[in-house]
Amino acid sequence: MEINLRKEPFMNHLQLHIPTMKCGGCAASIAKTVKARDPQAQVDADPATKRVIIASRVDDAELMAELAAAGFHASVESD
Repeated sequence: MEINLRKEPFMNHLQLHIPTMKCGGCAASIAKTVKARDPQAQVDADPATKRVIIASRVDDAELMAELAAAGFHASVESD
């Protein structure tokens, strides 16, 4: 899978593994949760690999806390 997120200055890039993401509905909920905190965020969520890549100006820990509050507990993946 190739993820093509725009690299913008001052954006954090976060790659997560979310084991509870099982379908497109989950992926949409994850994107909605992130975009509620940062409307300009870019989110690529793949239920098949359970991988989410986020480009956002919001701190990584804040995004992970928002996702956990929505029921999506995540762990950081390395490239």
